[in-house]
Amino acid sequence: MDKAPFAVVAIAASAGGLGALTLILSRLPATFTAPIVAVQHLDPRHRSLMAEIVGRRSVLPIHQAVAGSHVQVGHVYLAPPDHHMLINRDGSVSLTQTELVNFVRPSADLLFESVAASYGKRAIAVVLTGTGHDGSIGVTAIKQRGGTVIAQDEASSEFFGMPSAAIRTGAVDFVLSLEEIPGALQSLLGSGERD
Repeated sequence: MDKAPFAVVAIAASAGGLGALTLILSRLPATFTAPIVAVQHLDPRHRSLMAEIVGRRSVLPIHQAVAGSHVQVGHVYLAPPDHHMLINRDGSVSLTQTELVNFVRPSADLLFESVAASYGKRAIAVVLTGTGHDGSIGVTAIKQRGGTVIAQDEASSEFFGMPSAAIRTGAVDFVLSLEEIPGALQSLLGSGERD
């Protein structure tokens, strides 16, 4: 049985998020001991080059998520434009084009809620720079199931709407600068050590 304290890291970002996500992923080692699933609000009318852009700076393999695939430790999965991404109990990915949530698709709330239901206390949610309040319902679900929530601080956020909304829920465990988040994730995951 895998005894890593956390089984998944879910990250959400909107405006300003491409740079923030790239910085975090560029600072995580190839030995990172959890899969990372991420939603970034993008214009659905254009093909996303996000996996290629982020992949240039990260030693972790970056994939645009594919329905039915299973997330793997040390890999990063990005929600495709205009699709909600859910992670199921068996680690498989579901993609849907159901209605917009908080005026967006993909929705951080839906991703976080699915991760909370599937992984409970072994889930970490990270809310990065962005406008609006997407993610605030989802972080509450993560917290209620015993998971851990990180929000980017105001000083390092290009747009503080999403982190601020998450913080106001009272569900956030750590408010950190963008520079501090990669190290915090590694500390929480125990750098790959097992009990």
